[in-house]
Amino acid sequence: MDILLLERLVPEAEAWLEARHAVEVRPELAADAAGLRTAMQGAQAIVLPRKVVVTREFLEAAPQLKAVARMHVGTDNTDLEACRDRKVRVIQATTANVRSNAEYLLAALLQLFRRGIADPVAGERHAEVRLGRELNGSVIGILGLQPTAHTLAVMLHSLGAKLIGYDPAVHHTAPLWERLHIQPVSLPELVAQSDAVSVQMMYASRYQGFLNDKVLAYCKPGQVWAGISRSLVFDSDALARALADGRIEAAMLDGAEAGFASKGTPLHDANNLFLTPRLGSHTRESRLRASWYVAHRLHESLSAPKASVFDTLPSAPMGLDDGSLPLHA
Repeated sequence: MDILLLERLVPEAEAWLEARHAVEVRPELAADAAGLRTAMQGAQAIVLPRKVVVTREFLEAAPQLKAVARMHVGTDNTDLEACRDRKVRVIQATTANVRSNAEYLLAALLQLFRRGIADPVAGERHAEVRLGRELNGSVIGILGLQPTAHTLAVMLHSLGAKLIGYDPAVHHTAPLWERLHIQPVSLPELVAQSDAVSVQMMYASRYQGFLNDKVLAYCKPGQVWAGISRSLVFDSDALARALADGRIEAAMLDGAEAGFASKGTPLHDANNLFLTPRLGSHTRESRLRASWYVAHRLHESLSAPKASVFDTLPSAPMGLDDGSLPLHA
């Protein structure tokens, strides 16, 4: 076996790999740690779902492993240092989901501004007529300048929205702000001036609880929030208070951590908090892009001489292709 798939690619990409390598498809092993350890012993590459964590111990069970691939973004479930030490390439379709996530955020903002649309879509034919708002002329706060924000900014600008933004890692004088038609402001200014806030910050442990009572105290009453960042960027108690007292009229967050609004938590009874199960990246097109990206990088990793593939691992451990690979073999 060359490649072990615990997460399936699109059929065309799987067939392309199977024509070039020995591929075994075993998604059930994601929930079978013992079976996975046995299956990995002869694998040279493996495609993993989010819930399977790569640790040093994990790598020790796969002495032949050259590459670990994922269809999603985020490395908190992968020990990158251990992978570098073992010269195991970490492959991610980093930007395959940029467009789909941007469209999710746009859809979320539109739905939160026009909440009267949701009830008829859900089957309520005699829903109450609710007064909505328009994106045109509204002030939209862009919190985080990840690639998704670049695409979203183009969409919002074309709809006539005024964009302001903040990113703790991007200086306010950076040319990127002007290119995206976003006015850089401080975080308090963003929260105080925005009719809606879109959150797509890159998560790091230092940003846990970043959006806390101190920040949310600046909320412009009645604003709405949409986000694809990890829910850990929110202080859940602070968010619950802001949703309860009207500072935030409604929020829609994608892919919140387990337990974020479970029974017994302050957010459990917030009927103006809408959580979706990682729908942002879940489109046919993004899966096609991600599958072909992963398939090509796996083939490259297993076909090239080991030294030439891994010499750049310390500085570039992840696949950072723009996701625009051909959608065919």
